[in-house]
Amino acid sequence: MAPISTPQTPFGRVLTAMITPFTADGALDLDGAQRLAVHLVDAGNDGLIINGTTGESPTTTDAEKNDLVRAVLEAVGDRAHVVAGIGTNDTRHTLELARQAERTGAHGLLAVTPYYSKPPQEGLFQHFTAIADATGLPVMLYDIPGRSGVPINTETLVRLAEHPRIVANKDAKGDLGRASWAIAQSGLAWYSGDDMLNLPLLSVGAVGFVSVVGHVVAPELREMLEAHLGGDVQKATEIHQKLLPVFTGMFRTQGVMTTKAALNLQGLPAGPLRLPLVGLTDEETAQLKLDLAAGGVQL
Repeated sequence: MAPISTPQTPFGRVLTAMITPFTADGALDLDGAQRLAVHLVDAGNDGLIINGTTGESPTTTDAEKNDLVRAVLEAVGDRAHVVAGIGTNDTRHTLELARQAERTGAHGLLAVTPYYSKPPQEGLFQHFTAIADATGLPVMLYDIPGRSGVPINTETLVRLAEHPRIVANKDAKGDLGRASWAIAQSGLAWYSGDDMLNLPLLSVGAVGFVSVVGHVVAPELREMLEAHLGGDVQKATEIHQKLLPVFTGMFRTQGVMTTKAALNLQGLPAGPLRLPLVGLTDEETAQLKLDLAAGGVQL
């Protein structure tokens, strides 16, 4: 039985964009992925993004992506929304991944803005519409111009929201003003894709988070969310401020690198990275330990 969705929270509220664990020799660690998924859901996540940016999707094969989705569904699919990242900069390839994810049983799709090609807004509209037409699954757009090179403009988001299966947006644009207008005009379920802005985005209408730091502070994120929803702004602000060292430390360098380092320090499944990503230096690891400790994370 899949977890409960509502039109306001189609993918839950606290989601972590899960890393992809590898074995020491760089192979896919499916057992580790299942153990990590259980740990994350037990910690308070009601959704997991599989094969997203934090999952090193540019360096995993289509078969590995499928195996990961299947493994995580087996582990936590009855307790959490399992959303498959299927975005590429090739629409045809993206549609293949979307259909593959649907066959495997994913509860939804995460579709990132096509990167590198820098398409115009009409190209984005047609790309995302094709994805939504390809399956019966709900779609979360992923707007991250810092990686993709182009934003999804508010007008395009409004057009896309008319599609019955385009129901949400993961916002990593870093612009609260544009987010405010887009939330008001599109009606999409809005998820923060920038941990430092989790609380500010809630204040302008976001319904939840797609987090990286959720790997290590999911209970605190859920507590902050529930405090905000309950009207306890002071408590939510206090939690946000307590987590500032974590937000800062996890993004001093590339986020997948720091996340895997943090999980390895905690003895959780993570393993190495695939090139071109590399492990942290000793100095970077020492700083990460200080940052996490300052935010109350036990290592």
